[in-house]
Amino acid sequence: MNTQKWVIDPAHSEVSFKVRHMMISNVKGEFKTFSADITTRDDDFSKADVKVTVDAASIATGNTDRDVHVKAPDFFDVEKYPEIMFKGKKLEPVDGDGSFEIYGELTIKGITKEVKLDVEFGGIQKDPWGNEKAGFSVNGKIDRTEWDLKWNAALETGGVLVSDTVNINCEVQLMRSA
Repeated sequence: MNTQKWVIDPAHSEVSFKVRHMMISNVKGEFKTFSADITTRDDDFSKADVKVTVDAASIATGNTDRDVHVKAPDFFDVEKYPEIMFKGKKLEPVDGDGSFEIYGELTIKGITKEVKLDVEFGGIQKDPWGNEKAGFSVNGKIDRTEWDLKWNAALETGGVLVSDTVNINCEVQLMRSA
């Protein structure tokens, strides 16, 4: 059994999210800078060691004022907590098609909580330059208040400005490391 290292192909990967705004629509955002340290036994991702690091200050929502606010202590407090970390603990197959649930620890603002994310394995291919790539779609939901991301405002007609539920969506292409 050979140990294989995999790294993120940043040109073909994204870490994004969406959250309900004013209870009527979704606002999307993404983190522009992230990395992963993934080790498999041969090409078996079902027993992979997974560690993902996200630069919290790389958040981009398409609105400069909002980006400044979510980097501030009301939300991510990037000066004090520059990284968001995910460490996978266990992968369980969901079906025979390469779908998994990954259980792990998500750390935001120094608070670590267990999460479950859905993973769809797209397969392994060799690109035209001879690089081996593996593709994944990762989705899940978290309650942001569990990580002390509690800022909100009440709406005059009832409800709140920002939903507690955050939908996570990642499209990841890994490259086998030499």
